[in-house]
Amino acid sequence: MISDELNTIPRINGLVLAGGKSVRMGKPKDLLQWHGKEQRYFAADLVAPFCDEVFISCRQDQLENFDPDYKALTDTFLNMGPFGGILSALRAQRDRAWLVVACDLPLLDPKSLEFLVQSRNPEKAATTYESPFDGLPEPLITIWEPKSYPLLLNFLGIGNTCPRKVLMNSDTLILKPDNPDALMNVNTPEDAEKAQRILKN
Repeated sequence: MISDELNTIPRINGLVLAGGKSVRMGKPKDLLQWHGKEQRYFAADLVAPFCDEVFISCRQDQLENFDPDYKALTDTFLNMGPFGGILSALRAQRDRAWLVVACDLPLLDPKSLEFLVQSRNPEKAATTYESPFDGLPEPLITIWEPKSYPLLLNFLGIGNTCPRKVLMNSDTLILKPDNPDALMNVNTPEDAEKAQRILKN
């Protein structure tokens, strides 16, 4: 008889990556309002239906004006960008899978998240999308399973803090997006203009 432990699929938490410095944008991307509220909160609301709990990954100094209705998760792996946020989450709750989304995805839609969650393979290290922009795995819309934690630590140990490299060199399920626009990162004012046009249409 297979033990219950082997039978249990890790439950999913949500993580919105909002701790970036937004240098290229020139203003904080997590505070931009694409949908009538700060994007960090909009993204948290977007992933909430698919998760048990949702946390917003941020820096200590971002907690000053933080909405108490949302849960913050400050990095315990510092100055590593998204890699540090993902590792900090996996370390905080070791038995959970984490649905990670970046806060600079204003076109991300529930359908894309639903497809990701429904297609998830918990036997893999992660389930992710292929980026329509460069054909590589998109680490910032990914379900990272608990077993990805030691893999990320191994990469950290060799001085590599690129989450995409981890996905490329691990047992990862990579899906084709139905709606490629949903995966568009908005990093610059030019990107923002393009996203605004798509949203209007």
